[in-house]
Amino acid sequence: MRRPVVVLLGPSREAISGVTTHLNGLLGSRLVARFDLVHFQVGSEGRREGFFGRLARLAASPFLLAATLVRTGAELLHINTSLNRKAYWRDLGYLVVAKLCGARVLYQVHGGQLDHFARGSGLFAVFLRASLGLADAVVVLSRAQLEAFRARLPGQAVEVVPNGIDCTPYTRYNRAAPDPAAPLRLIYIGRLAPAKGLLETIEALRLARARGVAARLVLAGSGPEEPRLRQYARDAALARDVAFVGPAYGAHKAQLLAQADVLVLASYGEGLPYSLLEAMAAGVVPIVTPVGAIPDVVSEGEHGVFVAPRDAEVVAAAISKLAEDRATLARMSAACRARIAAAYSLERVARDFSQLYWGLCAMRTPKAAT
Repeated sequence: MRRPVVVLLGPSREAISGVTTHLNGLLGSRLVARFDLVHFQVGSEGRREGFFGRLARLAASPFLLAATLVRTGAELLHINTSLNRKAYWRDLGYLVVAKLCGARVLYQVHGGQLDHFARGSGLFAVFLRASLGLADAVVVLSRAQLEAFRARLPGQAVEVVPNGIDCTPYTRYNRAAPDPAAPLRLIYIGRLAPAKGLLETIEALRLARARGVAARLVLAGSGPEEPRLRQYARDAALARDVAFVGPAYGAHKAQLLAQADVLVLASYGEGLPYSLLEAMAAGVVPIVTPVGAIPDVVSEGEHGVFVAPRDAEVVAAAISKLAEDRATLARMSAACRARIAAAYSLERVARDFSQLYWGLCAMRTPKAAT
């Protein structure tokens, strides 16, 4: 019996992004036993191309997608996107191509805030509502996103499917009991970008140490903010206490998390960061901002500590609190592991998408037969 074909549209599988992690998770999950999954790459990551080469690719890409949909007989196109103007206009073209080819469309939003994205021109808001109405289903990461989409897109099918991870690499290490005499081990894993609040994180470390708190910070990642962060650490006399270790993957990332106590993620905005799920699966307690889908995952005082964006003083207070109460830190660590294992596994994600895929593919079958 022929299996339904689902084309997954998204960035390179080698790119450094949460969407790439999501795609690789789906392509390596149990979904492949029930569906033929085909990856269609969009975006410039992993490509060696100049300006004119990029223009040529952008012009040809919708036609290449149409050819892929027709050649494979795909029932469904799964678009992975974010709410920014560049991604919206690009992916709108792919959505229209899929509908012209007779495929169903699942439109998954990984980042951005709908109210912020749609504000301004009333005409654009009307066009946005009409264009997203072409999708057969919209998938978001959080309850807050669900409410926003349902308010702006009445009648549209909208579902929440939070991200999930393979917990195995992060649970194979046994965590040692917290040592009150040891420095608190802080970590950040991800892109070194301005919106991640990393300047505030380093400043918070300086403030905490000035109050007598023994703590050190590991920054695992790369990005445009790195030179500025290195200079800031030197100026704050923290060159020995802030370690820049570069991007971390696989076993290296799992080992770094096994050697950390606290994840500091003082972002100004997020979707549902994989670094948070991975850290919690490893028993690393998060100090996080309550943005995006993070409040769906973390309960204040049970799994971690919430802090306001752009406020180094509040982050410093949270660091001090966890450094001084290692019993609470140990309790939160165990709660983090239990939380991710119960609700944010890759198996759950595969199960959720399997149900969505089957439903959407079944909706298409009568059309294909006429």
